[in-house]
Amino acid sequence: MPDPEVQRIGAFLAGFARRQAGRTTELPCGFAVFDDRFAESWSHNQVVVDRGGVEPAALPGLVDEAMGDRSFRIVSVLDGDLGYACAGPFEQAGYRHHTHLVMRHTGPAPASAGQPAEDIDLEAIREPLAASWRSLLPEADEDVIHMLVDRRETRRRGAEIVEFLGSRAESGEVASWADLYLEPALGIAQIEDVMTAEAHLRRGHADAVLATALRRAVDAGCGTRFLTADADDWPRHWYERRGFEVIGRTHAFERT
Repeated sequence: MPDPEVQRIGAFLAGFARRQAGRTTELPCGFAVFDDRFAESWSHNQVVVDRGGVEPAALPGLVDEAMGDRSFRIVSVLDGDLGYACAGPFEQAGYRHHTHLVMRHTGPAPASAGQPAEDIDLEAIREPLAASWRSLLPEADEDVIHMLVDRRETRRRGAEIVEFLGSRAESGEVASWADLYLEPALGIAQIEDVMTAEAHLRRGHADAVLATALRRAVDAGCGTRFLTADADDWPRHWYERRGFEVIGRTHAFERT
């Protein structure tokens, strides 16, 4: 039987995608989201599969029909077992497959060793966030970089409470940051995009952001506190050392 906690988290992720979207199209197996202001943003223009209803072999064709003239194809499958069943058909259709871990935090919120993180706005992290994207996408032009930064504001529509948190260096600039999405009525909190500017690595700023996010989630009555992490990348181990455990998986398929 599916883990009820994992199912609750999947429903939260689907709801967040719907609320953040500029528009949605219903599909037999889920829905497609679009935002013409950020037409090149993968997360804003994708198909989300949150239930059965279509045979895995038929999904690539359904995605092509739903995505229309978009130059890329992005599919998020929120059920772990269904994602594995879809892997073969998508890979045969030329998609790359990524597995993401759903990691839950249990126990008390950690105490911060230094100054707690604070609420920030997008302008406070615009430059370090842009620098991070330039490093990840060295061939991208500045219009794309600006789009990737500006799109972050749409996340404020995704949950009842959306907070951007940041830990500042002694100079005053934001050294590390993350998003916190809270649904107190449902008792669910997600921590997303914990990042640190390269000049401030290994100085405890990410720990301060994570600890603050967890404390706020606990204070809001959110007993389900989770994040997602790439199954093949090192941050998953960093999160495990800070009390997160893997409880499920989601899948992403992409073709460009």
